[in-house]
Amino acid sequence: MSIDNLDVVAPADVDADLPDRVAQLLGLEAKLLDEGREEDWFQLLDDEFVYSIPSRQATERRSDEVNRRSYRVRDTKAHIRLRLDRYATGNAYSEIPPSRTMRLVGSIVVEGVQGDVVRVSSSLLLYRQRGIDEHFDLIPCRRNDTLRRTGDGLKLLTREVILTEVGIATPNLAVFL
Repeated sequence: MSIDNLDVVAPADVDADLPDRVAQLLGLEAKLLDEGREEDWFQLLDDEFVYSIPSRQATERRSDEVNRRSYRVRDTKAHIRLRLDRYATGNAYSEIPPSRTMRLVGSIVVEGVQGDVVRVSSSLLLYRQRGIDEHFDLIPCRRNDTLRRTGDGLKLLTREVILTEVGIATPNLAVFL
């Protein structure tokens, strides 16, 4: 199934409670990650989950500035499992001390539905601070997600993160957006 060809649907064409369930899922996900409950968050991922952050070119026209053949991050669920296991070793120095984060999720739009797959767009503003550093990061981005409706509820099937900034001021992207 191609998830790129989902038709944009009018709100009347969406199950009446679907936008609320999508907003609840994205809110729960933000809370779990902000509380450092990555193992609980991992349970929200579909087995076919793909997480990508394509590169962005500032010199290109808006329609061409996101290069979906070049990635800062492109992970499957198995890669994310490895990242979480590595964090648990205490040797993942990018997260020592661990980041304290606050995710603000908004502008949630259910853009399309095809069978059991739902395409969703949202905005995210991530506040991140570590240790006693006075410095903090603000990472704004747009997220293009697909969710799969399952017997256990909605699961994240894909997430494409479009960073607003072309050059990243944060020292690493060890946190999930």
